Amino acid sequence: MIDGIGIDVVDIERFKASLERTPGLVEKLFTPAEQLKPIASLAARFAAKEALAKALSNEKGLPWHEAEIVNLENGKPEFLFRGQIADLIDGAKVHLSLSHDAGIASAMVVVERN
Repeated sequence: MIDGIGIDVVDIERFKASLERTPGLVEKLFTPAEQLKPIASLAARFAAKEALAKALSNEKGLPWHEAEIVNLENGKPEFLFRGQIADLIDGAKVHLSLSHDAGIASAMVVVERN
């Protein structure tokens, strides 16, 4: 059963300007491994975390580092959950799709529970 759906889009250049304008924002939003990604991938990962928050309907916000996006060997993106977010997920299946093209990064998240 689908428990939640979230989608988000990010203008990559605008996101880049925000990161350049705000010292420490990269460290606040992304894990050390995520920080190594190029700007388009960072924008897509930010969109994914926003989409996750929408799918979970969490009013208080989520700790950014507790939802890390990793890539499987085949390139498929997947969340790695820790702490409070892992507790919220509580064994649910979380589907993630990322894309970036033409200056826009996007993400869709579907939370599925048995």
